[in-house]
Amino acid sequence: MSELSAFPVARRWPPQHADRLQYYGLPTPNGVKVSIMLEETGLPYDVHLIDFAASDQKTPEFLSLNPNGKIPAILDPDGPGGKPLALFESGAILLYLAEKTGKFLPSDPAARWHAVQWLMFQMGGLGPMVGQLGFFNKFAGREWEDKRPLQRYVEETKRLLGVMEVALEGKEWFVGEEYSIADISMLGWIRNLITFYEARELVGFDTFRNVGAWLERGLARPAVQRGLEIPKRS
Repeated sequence: MSELSAFPVARRWPPQHADRLQYYGLPTPNGVKVSIMLEETGLPYDVHLIDFAASDQKTPEFLSLNPNGKIPAILDPDGPGGKPLALFESGAILLYLAEKTGKFLPSDPAARWHAVQWLMFQMGGLGPMVGQLGFFNKFAGREWEDKRPLQRYVEETKRLLGVMEVALEGKEWFVGEEYSIADISMLGWIRNLITFYEARELVGFDTFRNVGAWLERGLARPAVQRGLEIPKRS
């Protein structure tokens, strides 16, 4: 097992267990993808709160791990070939953890690519659109007199929910009966949409019955419930 002391981020946020994967994040929709995945797989890990209020994400130590200055990020002392691996971008981390553990990514090639396509759907569409809707509905954007940006993101979010609704018809999860990283990637975003972003009525969420039932199934999973609260905010 390789030492982590060579990594500046590990010096600022010292590992509790140097042989475990180190997770750096916040319980945001992107952050909880990783904490849920870690809880689902049972992979041992240390967790480090990256406090945006303290500008942790802008420190040289964190930027050495993720030059984009965003969460989540991981540092795995037991990466490929037994060498440490630093990784950012939530979708890449989900794929890495799925391959590392052999869990939540189908072994059948066709089903595997279906899971990956829905992960890309979340990364390229659902996350950015819902995030912008949240900005214009709840945060600074709500003060804008021009409501066209908000309406743009409301309509696009409704369109994406419609895509999800059709895809989930007659299925438990996005890849049939197999819960996967596709589902993990989207649960936090849809939960935030109707709770924290206060947009349930705005997007007519209750008309998307398949999506609602899928969300309930996902939120009922114990690992999801734990992951949504990791790391604890100070």
